[in-house]
Amino acid sequence: MDTHSLFAFEQSLRGKRVLVTGHTGFTGSWVCLWLSYIGAKVAGYSLAPDQAPALYEEIRAKELVEESVFGDVCNYGTLKAAFDQFEPDVVLHLAAQPLVRRSYREPVSTFLVNAMGTAHVLEAARLTPSTRAAVCITTDKVYKNNEWAWPYRENDPLGGKDPYSASKAAAEMIIDSYRASFGKSDGTGLAIATARGGNIIGGGDWSEDRLVPDFVRAVISKSQLTLRYPDATRPWQHVLALVQGYLMLLAGLLNEPDRYARAWNLGPQDPRSFSVREVLEDLSANWQRPDLDYMQAPLPEAGALALDSSLARNQLGWTPPWNTRRVVAETANWYRDYYASPADAKDISLRQLQSWRADLATAGN
Repeated sequence: MDTHSLFAFEQSLRGKRVLVTGHTGFTGSWVCLWLSYIGAKVAGYSLAPDQAPALYEEIRAKELVEESVFGDVCNYGTLKAAFDQFEPDVVLHLAAQPLVRRSYREPVSTFLVNAMGTAHVLEAARLTPSTRAAVCITTDKVYKNNEWAWPYRENDPLGGKDPYSASKAAAEMIIDSYRASFGKSDGTGLAIATARGGNIIGGGDWSEDRLVPDFVRAVISKSQLTLRYPDATRPWQHVLALVQGYLMLLAGLLNEPDRYARAWNLGPQDPRSFSVREVLEDLSANWQRPDLDYMQAPLPEAGALALDSSLARNQLGWTPPWNTRRVVAETANWYRDYYASPADAKDISLRQLQSWRADLATAGN
């Protein structure tokens, strides 16, 4: 690739050694694709893919990663050995138990992975001399949800009524303690940022108990899709929007650690809120419509949750180019094209990445 065609944040990461935890997951696979595309040196530490299909396998992401270690972030010894072996410049910590409803079934393991796993990653990072910065991914659900009519800001109180949300809020407190205890104003300490993103959708997600994967399974199996809380609104955004934000934060921490070492909201730019029902209708319009059934869930979930991302827009320059309807359409298009030709998953994904970057360049002019 012509380096002159790279964005400034991409140029900062080109040639850098980037360790991605959770690289075999949905978001991690897109991260590996983008980092490889711009010429970064990528290593991964993660559990092996536990489902089929898995985006990591479908796009042959192992060809994009220089070193890959299958391990649990709860195993500090194996994790630190991976740091010692790769000697990363920066770390993107994605590894997590990301499902709210699973956290009800497995609360202890959720706390172990999301809270203590984060502590392990930061401890390994601070004890690795080459590592200068880490971006830790949490969630919009770290906030104490008061069902407010206005979006949450980075300085609003944290909380969590379910094990998943509480585990991520606990991770934020661990991160803040490492930032306060081991960061240094002269830039010699570990610079740490957290990214609090909303719900993401995009091609290649086959996780359990998520809206788009459930929709895809219903289409492919020609079965009924039962929806809980169809009128609940969520911050729908494409996975590439968050990947872009993560890479911009990594670059920012390398260049101006004091400015970027903090918490950042990464919520959708679209001023209109979209309900679960609307997203399903748009997916159907762009692909196929399964048989839909509506119900109320037996477990509590937030009815409305939005983020104020003005800090990221104004100080980070984070401006994702696709609105919600484009995001939903591109997501449906990815699955449509994939199921027409599964062997082309990598090319399909690369085309979407290139389309995203082209629209980002146009929006910036």
